[in-house]
Amino acid sequence: MLQALAYRMVGCMHDAEDIVQDTFLKYLTIDQSKIENTKAYLIKSVTNNCLNHLNSFKQKKKDYLESVKMPDLFEKIDFSHMDIKHEISAAMQVLHKKLGPLERGIFLLREGFDFEYDELQKIFDKKKDHCRQLVSRAKEKLAKETERFSASTFDVEKYLEAINKASKEGNFDDLMDQIRGKDLSE
Repeated sequence: MLQALAYRMVGCMHDAEDIVQDTFLKYLTIDQSKIENTKAYLIKSVTNNCLNHLNSFKQKKKDYLESVKMPDLFEKIDFSHMDIKHEISAAMQVLHKKLGPLERGIFLLREGFDFEYDELQKIFDKKKDHCRQLVSRAKEKLAKETERFSASTFDVEKYLEAINKASKEGNFDDLMDQIRGKDLSE
């Protein structure tokens, strides 16, 4: 029973056995006549020893992690682009699969770059209400699980370059070409 209790608390059979053994060794060295309920005493002792073990383990882990100097390990590797690149890639693939070029363009500029409907009207030569409707439809399509378009010609690197250029330089020409499905190398 004590071993099962210790195992549930520490999650390691080896540590649980050691804790129970240490508890019994301590129990055998004290004056047992002062103990009214041996079972309750042993359960409480095992519980306390498990808590002490877990606290000691946490402290050792904390000390180790502080001694390793994690930032030094990663200074030579540039991770800044990896997560964002992967996320943008996945998002653009979904957009490319589920939305047509016009919907994709209006949705991306509205939701991704916070363009106003007045600006979208000028860019796409569509009425504001039509732009709103396209954004609404795009959101509905993105919420559905079915695919509509093939992404076989989709090039993540070109999209990322175009988005980067648009956000840094304010030049949306390449991004608009990518949204419309034109190849930048043409």
